[in-house]
Amino acid sequence: MNALAQPLPPTSAPLAAPALRGLIADAMRACGLPLADAERVAELMVEADLTGADGHGIFRLAQYVRRLRGGAVNPQPAIEVERSGPGVALVDGDNGMGHLVMSRAAETAAHLAREIGVAWVGVRRSNHAGPAALYVDMLARRGLVGIYSVVASSNHMAAWGGTTSLLGTNPLAIAIPAGENAPPVLLDIATTVVSYGTIKKHALNGMPMPEGWLVSKQDGTPITDPARSSEGMLLPIGGYKGSGLALMLGLLAGTLNGAAFGSGVVDFNADSSTETNTGHFILALDVARFMPLETFTAVMRRQLDELRNDTPLPGTEGVRIPGDRRAALREARLKDGVPIAPPLRRQLDELAAALAIPPLASRI
Repeated sequence: MNALAQPLPPTSAPLAAPALRGLIADAMRACGLPLADAERVAELMVEADLTGADGHGIFRLAQYVRRLRGGAVNPQPAIEVERSGPGVALVDGDNGMGHLVMSRAAETAAHLAREIGVAWVGVRRSNHAGPAALYVDMLARRGLVGIYSVVASSNHMAAWGGTTSLLGTNPLAIAIPAGENAPPVLLDIATTVVSYGTIKKHALNGMPMPEGWLVSKQDGTPITDPARSSEGMLLPIGGYKGSGLALMLGLLAGTLNGAAFGSGVVDFNADSSTETNTGHFILALDVARFMPLETFTAVMRRQLDELRNDTPLPGTEGVRIPGDRRAALREARLKDGVPIAPPLRRQLDELAAALAIPPLASRI
C-alpha cells in the first residue's frame, strides 16, 4: 500500500485557523518570543496545516516548546544578513525559530532578485522551519521562481550502501508563479520516501506503516511499527538517486553555510538543550528578466491545462499538477477548519495547561 492509500487517523471536529493561531502565538509568548515574532511563527505553522503539511504545523508545537524551554532555541534572536556579493547573502539566524530566520532569508532573496535578477541566500544557525513549501510560495507570489532546501533537523537515512544515519530527509521545494489569481506550481518533496514527520504522525495515532518506508539498520528488513522507528532508517526516493540528491542538498545547505551536516546534525526530536545550527539555502529568480510575467504565466497555464486534460492512466486519478492539492486543501480548510486527531488534541490541551494559557476549547 502506498502513502496516498494509507487510512487516515480519526479526527475530532475541525478547528478554525484563528483558534490554532491563537494557541500557537500564546504558547510562543509563554516561551519568551516577542508578540510580533510569536504571531509570525503562528501564522506560518497554521499555513502548514491549511495546506496539508500536517506533520509540520501545530503537530510540532509541543516539540518547539520543549526546545525553547530547554534553552536549545533563542526566543529573541538578533538575525543578521551579510550581503557578500551582488546576488549573494548569508543569514545568521542567531539560533532563532526557523520560521523567523527563513522569513528573513526569503525577504532578502526577493529583494536581491528584484535588484539584479537572481539571488542565492544561505542560512546558518537556524532551526526547524516547517515545510519547505512555505518559503518558495512566498517568492512565487511575488512573481519569482523559488528553490529551497535545508539540512533536516535529524538524520534518518544512510548514504546509499551504508548503515549509519548520516543524511536527513533534506527536502527540495520549487515554486513557479502561475499568475495573479492562480496558485503557483509548487513541488515540495523529501528525499526519503516519506518525511520523518509522517512517521511521527503514525506513532502518535497508533497507525502501522506500510513496507518500503523504513528498514532495520541491522538486517535491512522492513519495519512497519512506528514505535520501532529508532531501530531503522528511512529509504531514499529512487534508490541511490535520492540518496545522492540528499547528499548534494545537504552540502549546499549545510557545509557551504558553515552549518551542521552529517554527524554534526543534532537530533531535535531527542535533544531539548543543544543548538542545532540548521542550514538552509533559498534561490530566487525574477521571471520578468526573461519575459513579461503575464506572458509567461499565460503560456504556462495553457501548457498545464494540456497536462491536466490528458487521458487518465487506468488505475489512477489522472494528472495532478504539483501544488493543485495544496491549493484545494487550503481553500477547503479555510472554510471548514483543520482536522485534528484526538491524540494531538489531548497533547495540545496538556500543553496549554502546562503553559497556563487558554486551551483550544475556549478559542472556538
